[in-house]
Amino acid sequence: MDKNGPKLIKSVLDQVKRKSVLLYIQQRVIEINKLTISLQAVLPEHLKPWCRVANFRNGILVIEIANANILMSLRYEESNIFLRLREEVLPLLSAIKIRINPSIVSSYHQRTMKHSSYCDLEKQKIKLRYLSKESANILRSVAQQSPDKLKKTLERLASLSREESTYLDGI
Repeated sequence: MDKNGPKLIKSVLDQVKRKSVLLYIQQRVIEINKLTISLQAVLPEHLKPWCRVANFRNGILVIEIANANILMSLRYEESNIFLRLREEVLPLLSAIKIRINPSIVSSYHQRTMKHSSYCDLEKQKIKLRYLSKESANILRSVAQQSPDKLKKTLERLASLSREESTYLDGI
């Protein structure tokens, strides 16, 4: 085997006699991952994909969440989560801080898209609604009394009625 070839990072770190910065970072990441697993064990099911541990220092657990909706749900459960974590995992836990990190949403979607089949993705699509003939007629009558730019837009929208075998998504 080539001495200059790729090596496992663990083997490189094991060769270091004293604690290096890289080794400290690796240990810290492992600790935070273990804390995230412990947090997931005490969270209600609907919160699990949207929460993760960001840090634990001086008895304060910092939890990152996806958005304000999750914040409200987590605040409701916070005392139960605090007590369970303190009893089961972190006896030194003195407080929980919560921060919103929107990137959790995109990382969740990347994970689910990666593991979803084509059929699952098709089931998740929003059902399409059709524009009725009556609605199309109303849009055309409003278009007749509108300025040119708005008139073109309303006519284009009216052309998407069900009777013309085209549909709208989400209107």
